[in-house]
Amino acid sequence: MSAARPLQGIALLLLAVACFATLDSSVKYLSLGISVLMAIWFRYLFQALVMSAVVLPTRGWRSLQTAHPRLHLLRAALLLSTSLLGFFSVKYMPVGEFTAIIMLTPMVTTLLAATFLKEKVSALRWLLVAGGFCGALLVAQPGGATAGWTLLLPLGCTLANSVYQILTSRMARTEHAMTLNFYSGWGGALVLTAALPWIWQTPVDGQTWALLCLTGATGTLGHFALGAAFGRAPAATLAPYLYAQIGFAMLAGWLVFAHVPGRLEMAGIALIAVCGATAAWLAARLPRQV
Repeated sequence: MSAARPLQGIALLLLAVACFATLDSSVKYLSLGISVLMAIWFRYLFQALVMSAVVLPTRGWRSLQTAHPRLHLLRAALLLSTSLLGFFSVKYMPVGEFTAIIMLTPMVTTLLAATFLKEKVSALRWLLVAGGFCGALLVAQPGGATAGWTLLLPLGCTLANSVYQILTSRMARTEHAMTLNFYSGWGGALVLTAALPWIWQTPVDGQTWALLCLTGATGTLGHFALGAAFGRAPAATLAPYLYAQIGFAMLAGWLVFAHVPGRLEMAGIALIAVCGATAAWLAARLPRQV
């Protein structure tokens, strides 16, 4: 792990979440004209090729050396699952509301730790988890545009993302950010390339190609910055700043799609952000309590 540099870690995390909000908005826009799977394939291929061009000349084949090949495969599978569920989510629901539900990730991590790892969780933390899920219900109101089966997509994405974040935080202690990005990029690219005969659609204009390149660039930079951030600062320090992605996503939704969440959605988004940031603050102040 890099020497502790919390301010650099925070700056890198903010860059990462801004990239992710841009990526989600780009894929949503692209889905109006081409297959979501096609956009995801290009995003992974772009990352794999760029990381190969950057990593191999600078770090050589030693960048592929790892003591945890199975963990890299698992991390790549989790990231691909997160991408598939997430990008299909933004096809059917607004980016800001989707992002708010994804911000349940730290609270789902708490739930998983208590259920499967048997870690002790205080009553206050349970209350915050419950508050976050209440916020999600406000975002996805019964009878609203985001209700129905489509809600399973962001919830599944949140679960996969929770496990991915835990694994990234653990692996960043011993694995270089470039190595993490290299394996995750090629893992998704190879799987989707195998499916290419069934998902291929030829982009019809320059704007589509430009947006595809934007998805690749923001996905690559975002995940590299995320890995580098966790390598410079503890997860408890960084967690509150993850919620900046909601703001970036709402801004992108307004600029690109002229979408402004309603009052109930805004209340739900605020509740998720407050509960999540408070839980992260408690984790930083009381590191021995989950």
